[in-house]
Amino acid sequence: MGGKDDYLVNVMIDMGLLSNEQVSKYGAEAEASGLGLIEYLLSKNAIRSSDVTYARASYFGAEVVNLSELKISDDVLASVPRHVAKRYKVVPVYKHDNKIGIALSDPSDLSTLDALRYILNYEIEPKVASEEDIESALNKYYGTSEDDVSKMIQNITEGDVMLAPETKSVTDDDGSTVESDAPIIRLVNSLIVEAFKSRASDIHLEPLSKTFRVRYRIDGVLHEVKSPPKRLQLAIISRLKIMSNMSIAEKRIPQDGRIQTQVVGKMIDLRVSCIPTSHGESIVMRILDKEGLRLGLGELGFFTDDQQQFERLISLPDGILLVTGPTGSGKTTTLYSCLNYINRPDRKIITVEDPVEYTLSGINQVHVNETVGLTFAAALRSILRQAPNIIMIGEIRDLETASIAINASLTGHLVFSTLHTNDAPSAITRLIDIGVKPFLVASSTRAIMAQRLVRKVCRRCATPYVPTDYEIKTLNIDPQSAQNSTFMKGKGCGDCSKTGYRGRFGIFEIFVIDDEVRKLIYEKVSSSVLRQRAREMGMRTLREDGTRKVLAGLTTPEEVIRATVADID
Repeated sequence: MGGKDDYLVNVMIDMGLLSNEQVSKYGAEAEASGLGLIEYLLSKNAIRSSDVTYARASYFGAEVVNLSELKISDDVLASVPRHVAKRYKVVPVYKHDNKIGIALSDPSDLSTLDALRYILNYEIEPKVASEEDIESALNKYYGTSEDDVSKMIQNITEGDVMLAPETKSVTDDDGSTVESDAPIIRLVNSLIVEAFKSRASDIHLEPLSKTFRVRYRIDGVLHEVKSPPKRLQLAIISRLKIMSNMSIAEKRIPQDGRIQTQVVGKMIDLRVSCIPTSHGESIVMRILDKEGLRLGLGELGFFTDDQQQFERLISLPDGILLVTGPTGSGKTTTLYSCLNYINRPDRKIITVEDPVEYTLSGINQVHVNETVGLTFAAALRSILRQAPNIIMIGEIRDLETASIAINASLTGHLVFSTLHTNDAPSAITRLIDIGVKPFLVASSTRAIMAQRLVRKVCRRCATPYVPTDYEIKTLNIDPQSAQNSTFMKGKGCGDCSKTGYRGRFGIFEIFVIDDEVRKLIYEKVSSSVLRQRAREMGMRTLREDGTRKVLAGLTTPEEVIRATVADID
């Protein structure tokens, strides 16, 4: 029995990818098995899949594309609906005027090309990619088949999720009954279970004009998954609002809520935010895994020298220690790790947070509630009468909060807090900008640490690779160091969902305030002068710390460059 790819035998022989000896050796075996020769050779690993791909492309005069190296825009992806891409196993790679480039594994499949011309109403320019590349790209851009809504409903197992409160009859504000039956409940539960199993930190449910998009943020990167039908949008949002104790009748203003749930035997919290948009309400759920929180300083990503320095700083008796960085850079986790490290029975620790993300044993935690007047500043005034040794403030937002925190540090308290600045020295000028006197900043501040999160190379599929000249130059890596180091990059496997990364850790910039720096603060110098002084003291920048971790094979140059794009030193 011949195979559909047997026309490739002569092509591959001419290209030197297949020998006459292999044809003679495996020909009879292939015929006996009922497979085509090419298919049989692939099953025996006698030829490579990539060679077959190049042979097909050569025979039809088509270009081979490496989908893993392409960055396909949303506009191009939108040209081919998900169900079409999945059905015909194709991936759009570019679009120009009335032409669209389509990657498929078999350019001889004329029926598929004709169907795509009819469905898409474009002139099709076929490109060739391996079946593995296409499958991986389909999962990356369109979501995996396991995420199909019907499968999620069918596969949800009793006991995986226990959610409260119970379902109740829901009526929309126009008087219509909202769909709230068992399939919707199972679907919502499945979205949460799948996100947790995928190690997602957030679930984004976004109403668009014609679709209801669902995305999971995994290791800091958003991944789109199979979305529910648009008609279920109202029912899903209403179900989530009920679960998080929001008003389903109110759709004009933002709302916040919380869901406590047990997923596959673990207790997690979901912090829920709902805002109105032009196409309906958008919901984002932050997943807080109480049991999965790792609070050791070693787990944050410190190298030994930085960890020893940081442990010394957080063991000081008084003063302010600030952690800076943008939203989502791991500041809160770092503060919790600090508190966990210094939490002892002879110390009283109080935190003021908005909101309290994780409950820590042995620590008094205050939840800010501005609607009843319990602001950061009001809470701080009260907790100072509780005679704490250590205070943690979730964020310094204004002059009043900063002034109370500084006064507390000057009266014998150790204060931890966060600021939103790009680097460590900028925190000094930020405090002065909001109105704190320079001499108070200089007297109270002990150290400032800026941080970012970068993705770890997946240990299961990590392989050595040679960095580009651009990467070496951008990270300012010494050629000798580059030669003596092994750079690692993940190929992509089941453990890391084909991304090459699994988990994240921090890169750090620790700025210790000494007498010379205090004099500069008195003089109200710019952050660039403070940064220059910090470098003279031996402070490593974020990019330099990231480079050390690249050379150790823990992450990739691409990750460090992305996370430290503002670091020009």
